[in-house]
Amino acid sequence: MNNTTDIYQLKNGMVLLGERIENVHSASFQFLLPAGASLLPEGCCGAGAVITDWLFRGAGERTSRELIETLDRLGVHRGASASAHHLSLNVSLEAGNLFSVLDLYADIILRPQLDADQFELARQLAVSELQGLDDNPRQKAMILLFEQFYPDPFGRPALGKLEQLKTLSFDQTADIAGKIFNPSLVIFSVCGNYDFDAVCQHTEAAFDRSSNSELTTPKPTVKEKSYTHFPAEGAQVHIGLMTPAPLVTSEHYYEIAAAVSILSGSMSSRLFTEVREKRGLCYAVGANYKALKDHSGIACYAGTTPDKAQETVDVILDQFRTLKNGITEDEIQRAKVGLKTSLIMQSESTYARSSGIASDHFLLGRVRGLDEIREKIEALSVDSVQEFLKLHPFEDFTIITIGPDAVKT
Repeated sequence: MNNTTDIYQLKNGMVLLGERIENVHSASFQFLLPAGASLLPEGCCGAGAVITDWLFRGAGERTSRELIETLDRLGVHRGASASAHHLSLNVSLEAGNLFSVLDLYADIILRPQLDADQFELARQLAVSELQGLDDNPRQKAMILLFEQFYPDPFGRPALGKLEQLKTLSFDQTADIAGKIFNPSLVIFSVCGNYDFDAVCQHTEAAFDRSSNSELTTPKPTVKEKSYTHFPAEGAQVHIGLMTPAPLVTSEHYYEIAAAVSILSGSMSSRLFTEVREKRGLCYAVGANYKALKDHSGIACYAGTTPDKAQETVDVILDQFRTLKNGITEDEIQRAKVGLKTSLIMQSESTYARSSGIASDHFLLGRVRGLDEIREKIEALSVDSVQEFLKLHPFEDFTIITIGPDAVKT
């Protein structure tokens, strides 16, 4: 398994990361731009969601239509999203088109047209997407949960807040868009079939720009762990709960991953078995580890009915709290198989790996090789996970519910 990461820093401070896979004909790359929701000025929540669309509505000498047609002609599969820390631009393409597409993205990032009429279209699209959360209650519940759990501004919803999106102005958003390229904080990652030296030279020329301005992070405001109910009529209750966990930099990171897998990694997991299969309390339940740079936790979602909501919460909390009382050899083996399967899938996807190495560099300050990850997973044992759970029991929870009635916690 090829897991050697190349690293190069451009003269302007931008970091370039690469992993070459010779037996593929594709390449994927990602830009992490330091303009996530936590960096936005007060009153501009959702500006990142607007900008990720607005950037593609004309760049360089190309109009919006010309830019999209050029990207389509080059076979670009693209994505753009906002998170707490970054605006993320992701691309997968045929490897031979890499340099042509990089030139397009230099225009998109450095020379967007930012037309006023196109701004209004991008803003309205962001408003519509936010309003559409009513049709995706699971996502809505997680957004509300993260806002309650993480210190402000790190819990601010990247999709925005409706009242702020509706009043967001062209001038405010254009000012933010002009500050997204702070090269000393930009991470560019590439994975697939490419020549690293050639990519470095091309990127050095295409992104030869410095910046004297940047978005700044306000001082975080810590929140007390709490329960918040959001009244909503209907025949469903959506439950979100989250408990603190060590950071991704922790020596116990892989034990955290195993514990989450035992709770929620398969149809043999404790949450699925105890909450859904044995008691029939809900139609969906699952948990994931959610890591920001300085704040992490394990988040859980369950969808149920009003008459079963209280018992659902009680059983989920019990499964989290009693995990420290003991796990089995079968559970740890299933967790290891699941984690290694995820690793194999990531190693075979240039898109997933380009995202993974960028995330590692930001969160850890280094990139974990795939062989290193595999060895850490193999080293997991009942004793190592049990020791972690004794040191870090799941006891404190932030809980939200969406539905007709509140529950007791």
